Amino acid sequence: MTSRLLGPWCRRREAAAPPTTAQGGITPTPILNWHHPRVRDLAACAEKTAQLATQANACPSQRDLLKSAHRLIGERIRPVYAVNDEQPASVTLARGRGSCSQRMAVLEAVARAHGMATRVRGRVIDGTFWYPRFPRLRAVVPADVILAWPEFLIERTWVPISELYDGLCLTTGFTNSGAETLFEAITRTAVDWDGASSPSCDLSANVRADLGYFNSRDELFRTHGQTLCPPARWLADPVLSLHSA
Repeated sequence: MTSRLLGPWCRRREAAAPPTTAQGGITPTPILNWHHPRVRDLAACAEKTAQLATQANACPSQRDLLKSAHRLIGERIRPVYAVNDEQPASVTLARGRGSCSQRMAVLEAVARAHGMATRVRGRVIDGTFWYPRFPRLRAVVPADVILAWPEFLIERTWVPISELYDGLCLTTGFTNSGAETLFEAITRTAVDWDGASSPSCDLSANVRADLGYFNSRDELFRTHGQTLCPPARWLADPVLSLHSA
């Protein structure tokens, strides 16, 4: 049993005609505030690390740069159960902890700092997908969870974050249990929300609605709201954001 009391009651999340595409962008936003010194420092460090990993210190590819940034974010930002999806990337870096959504936002901000356009695809995920992480709190798990899934414009092709690495389902798929989170899972296995891979990696049964594409995660949350209503976020975030995922 999930809870509908914690969601934003005034929002309709099932869009009648979800946007089928979005141009994306590289400009800073309140969430993707890549002009902040903390984000720019991380972007510079990711570039330097990617350069050192290439032969003869050649200019790294955009994909290699994003992989480098992804690894650095994993090292510097501890995974926790934070619930404020609109937290600026610079704040997440300053705190050194963040949810999957917040850490993905940091990666998007770094991409934009390097001139790579980003966009997100919004999905409504069934709250029961998170039951393994909250076995004793199932009654308060939201019925619907908004997921902003990033995409990056790499060499004129939109690449979802799940395909940043090989994205092959060669091992057990993501189970949403244990220490591994969605942010880490993309390095070893397919995270397939569309049912395009083998059954062990197919997560499409957990998708309640496809909200379409948005130019930024700011636009998605502005249109459809966050997973939790404001009072629930104010009460839950200070506590959950201290607990490791």
